[in-house]
Amino acid sequence: MTTTPARPDPRVTEALAALTLEEKVQLLTGRDFWTTWPIERIGLRRMLVSDGPSGVRGELWDERDPSLNLPSATALAAAWDTDVARRYGAAAAVEARRKDVDVVLGPTINLHRSPLGGRHFEAFSEDPVLTGELAAAYVSGVQDNGVGATPKHYVANDFETDRFTADVRADERTLREVYLLAFEKAVTEARAWVVMSAYNAVNGTTVTENELLETPLNSEWGFDGVVISDWTAVRSLASATASQDLVMPGPDGPWGDALVAAVRDGEVDEAVVDRKVLRLLTLAQRVGALGDSSPAEPVWVEDGIAFAREAAAEGTVLLENRSPDGRPALPWDAAALRSVAVIGNNAAAARTQGGGSATVVPESTVSPLDGLRAALPGVDVGYSVGAVVQSGVVELPLPQLTNPVSGAPGLRARFLAPDGTELFGEDRRSSDLVYFGGDAPIEPAAGYELSTRWTPAESATVRLGFALVGRAQLYVDGELLIDETLTPVGTDLGAAFLSPPNASAEVRLTAGAPLDVRLVLDLGDRAGFNARALSLRLGTEPADDDPDALIAAAAQAAAAADVALVVVGTNSVVESEGYDRDSLALPGRQDDLVRAVVAANPRTVVLVNAGAPVLMPWREDVAALLIGWFGGQEFGNAVADVLLGVAEPGGRLPTTWPATEADVPVLSCTPVDGVVEYAEGVHIGYRAWLRSGAQPAWWFGSGQGYTTFELTAVDAPAEAAPGEVVTVTVEVTNTGERAGKEVVQVYAERPDSVVDRPVRWLVGSAAVRVPAGQTARVDVAVDTRYLAYWAEGWQYEPGAHQLRIGTSAVDLPGGCTLQLLV
Repeated sequence: MTTTPARPDPRVTEALAALTLEEKVQLLTGRDFWTTWPIERIGLRRMLVSDGPSGVRGELWDERDPSLNLPSATALAAAWDTDVARRYGAAAAVEARRKDVDVVLGPTINLHRSPLGGRHFEAFSEDPVLTGELAAAYVSGVQDNGVGATPKHYVANDFETDRFTADVRADERTLREVYLLAFEKAVTEARAWVVMSAYNAVNGTTVTENELLETPLNSEWGFDGVVISDWTAVRSLASATASQDLVMPGPDGPWGDALVAAVRDGEVDEAVVDRKVLRLLTLAQRVGALGDSSPAEPVWVEDGIAFAREAAAEGTVLLENRSPDGRPALPWDAAALRSVAVIGNNAAAARTQGGGSATVVPESTVSPLDGLRAALPGVDVGYSVGAVVQSGVVELPLPQLTNPVSGAPGLRARFLAPDGTELFGEDRRSSDLVYFGGDAPIEPAAGYELSTRWTPAESATVRLGFALVGRAQLYVDGELLIDETLTPVGTDLGAAFLSPPNASAEVRLTAGAPLDVRLVLDLGDRAGFNARALSLRLGTEPADDDPDALIAAAAQAAAAADVALVVVGTNSVVESEGYDRDSLALPGRQDDLVRAVVAANPRTVVLVNAGAPVLMPWREDVAALLIGWFGGQEFGNAVADVLLGVAEPGGRLPTTWPATEADVPVLSCTPVDGVVEYAEGVHIGYRAWLRSGAQPAWWFGSGQGYTTFELTAVDAPAEAAPGEVVTVTVEVTNTGERAGKEVVQVYAERPDSVVDRPVRWLVGSAAVRVPAGQTARVDVAVDTRYLAYWAEGWQYEPGAHQLRIGTSAVDLPGGCTLQLLV
């Protein structure tokens, strides 16, 4: 698809003409971590950009200015619903405007090439068509509300290991049909205002210097927005001659004075600089940062917390649902319940989001335990940890902390000069702190101190400690408890910063007896990024409880209850930006826990609180199995809604889930000699599974609700021309006793193709909601471009293409033939 960009507004060209060369070049590197340069004489204010794709953090990483924490991207994709994706983007934009953010750095639309990908939770799916449709809807939702969206990371940044330096080797057909296709509609249809270039190289050239930024992004797709770099991804002056527009972060970078000199010396044409500045000024006009324009008022506004709850339920996937008597185990009948055993570390300390730059700080979160207790006020809802999942220290509970200066709940933070005098002090409400931008004087400070009075609610022996990089001392009641120097694990800057190492030591707590706790950190000898940013956490590690005793206690609780809910999942070390996973197994003794609880109570439901596939060797033994992903701040309320039938589990898998790791056809994320070979070509995800003949636990598209459906008729044109979008109409009959949702999926097959094709590939889908006992007709748009293959351009094979229609990549009872007229 070739799209022509819009002509620049005259006010933008006038502003460009008024700038000196030095001013133009200055605009092309950020002013700091999160903002661009203002130039008052042309009416240009700063623009503020912000992570993240599942909520908008704002300029500061600060619990005093909380953010709406939406469900993870995998949860959004599991809804298979472009309307939910548009609303999701709109909700993000409303948050952005509340925080004076002009550009949201999302959505992340890299593909789930391997289930080991560490940032899997932050991206949509393994399929480029599903990803592309959802990405376009998300971008539209953001930009309809006057905020820029940033599809990222362009392109083939589908792994974390050596992500700054690895070279992806992929032929042009693979890039065009899979990895670029995932981005295309967000640009050509949704008209994204910004695209983020990736860290990695593609076929030997770093993306920020790669021709892919021009073709197809600009020359074919008509992109007229700003290519912003991933943070520190621009490493050379040579990238200024590529279609890279904005270097982040600032104020330092490889362009600056060097680019001014290169233009003066005739090495770089000033027109190259002008094109970049024109795009930046166009973005400024679009977000209301240029001249007398102001940010547009959002047009799509709804209650963000209510939407977060709804979206979490829409993305929840029900994979198994059978009780010992043969009837569905879910939904539970609240009126018949007397007792529920809630079990699992993640049941009480749920993960609502993944780790890394996508993290936001919500005002509060609802765990599954919280949600069920609120929904079942007259029922005995007990809790057992069962198996410890937590790794590292978690923050101290705010209600138990007293600021020693103000007397209010919280802590006192101080930045100190070399002589110990205070340079800067502030009151904080969390012991998990990130300084990344803002006014805190990190660079000139010699030390940092965080102090609080902790009054524990229970008597226990715990491990109190900290997570950070550098030398620190921890004092309890004036006595030195820990003196450690912690160094980063691995070489990834993001992982070292956001998931630092930890140290801890045992402390005996007495309920109601306060402890004065003081953490002192040496800020000397910090250089580069570490001199301007700081991440630290004061808290506790898991107690050294007997694992077998924990499992036995949980099984005993389950045996005494009407039903049991076991919440299994990952932790902050397993899924995060900066590194890939080394296993698909659940951490700790969670598999043993599920087996023990199921043996004690056959009416056990398991909820998976993970952003990506995990292995579940007990999956056929449980009464019901739900995938809840990282469900956002309303996760627990959504879980209660689904368990009690208040809401439908509306999700379908956006990624194939394996039964064993050995079966996964594309698994490795690890570069070999600095290279990641995409040797599988166009065969990733379910396509690779179909090609290999291996059987996963659940196929792409799988999932069920609380009713039953039949696809009763298919109506589609018999022929179509290349580039035409045809409509496949499917009759869907709800044969059950309650209203429900079905996701109709259309796949194409061409077994006699002249080129190597997937066994089948998705070409369209649509969600439909049907009342009990009724039939609805749903239209699925099928773009014939999805039938083409790339060979020095899009090529179409004449003749019959089989369209297979159903509810997963293999459950396809319907079908028709479409003749392509070439």
